[in-house]
Amino acid sequence: MVSVTIRDVAARAGVSIATVSRVLNQSGPVRNETRARVEQVAAELNFTPHGAARSLTTRRTHTFGVVLPDLYGEFFSEVIRGMDPLARRNGYHLLLSSSHDNRRDIEFALQAMRGRVDGLIVMSPDVSAKELAPFLPRDIPVVLLNCDVGEDGALDALNVDNFGGARDMVLHLAGLGHQRIAMIAGSDSNFDARERMRGYRAALGEAGLLTADEWVVEGGFTEEGGFEAALELARCDPRPTAVFCANDSMAIGAMSALRSMGLHVPGDVAVAGFDDVPIARYFSPALSSVQVDVHRLGARAVEMLCNALGKEKAQAPVHETLSTRLVLRRSCGANGPADEPRVHDPADHHGAAHARSTP
Repeated sequence: MVSVTIRDVAARAGVSIATVSRVLNQSGPVRNETRARVEQVAAELNFTPHGAARSLTTRRTHTFGVVLPDLYGEFFSEVIRGMDPLARRNGYHLLLSSSHDNRRDIEFALQAMRGRVDGLIVMSPDVSAKELAPFLPRDIPVVLLNCDVGEDGALDALNVDNFGGARDMVLHLAGLGHQRIAMIAGSDSNFDARERMRGYRAALGEAGLLTADEWVVEGGFTEEGGFEAALELARCDPRPTAVFCANDSMAIGAMSALRSMGLHVPGDVAVAGFDDVPIARYFSPALSSVQVDVHRLGARAVEMLCNALGKEKAQAPVHETLSTRLVLRRSCGANGPADEPRVHDPADHHGAAHARSTP
């Protein structure tokens, strides 16, 4: 099949190639009758402008680059699901890449996207903004997600209230009477994990509770890691009566491990997670979690990028924090026999200063 070119459209319509280009790109004045003739001929010939060639004229690719730590799992699929419809409504497609939390992989992904995208969204909890800076383009807007932006914060950034969410959940567990509260943590190199650990320790301090070194175990944000960490915690003497997990994957792994040891959740050990991924409500017992509106996280990142593109000149960077809330189910023992979740406002028990944790 012979492909139709812009030259063919120009010849059939009896106009110059430049005129066809102006019509298709809506980039210059063309008489109405000429525009109608060119559009009709293009339709008759089934002509589709070549994206790369068109971008040379418009200097726009109508594509956003998105670099995520992974493309697998409920969290990341929900982030993408939040981004895609809004990007499309604004005339953009997404070019996706995963970095596996590796700075070199992020560098390669950014190099591959150079010149192919109009803006970038980079989620990098394991790589700080300062470390990313040498690899980020300076001629297009960038929005950082779940990233340690540092004190200068020169780029637009959107973060989850990891500290507040973790603190509120641990204070809730303490309010249920638990005095031995353990944590299955993420890697210390991960910004989200560090903030959730900070919230855990702050809550214990506020509640007047102590922790033992053996009650904090790293689980790597995976089900397998949560399983192994829970086995280790279950062997502690004294054993913790509650476990706060830095994400839902580890919490689900932890509950499986406790069950395998003959321990009852929440009767013997209460368990809570973070993120409130969809599977949390369907697990048995249903998992209490710190809810992050992950769909909104993705959508808001696209909104921020579109806003940055709409500005004619550089503006002060925008830094936003996405609020969290507690969704309480059977795994923490707050709901008794019922499986229906209860949304908990931490301000009810801990004062107005905690109202940021509700939407």
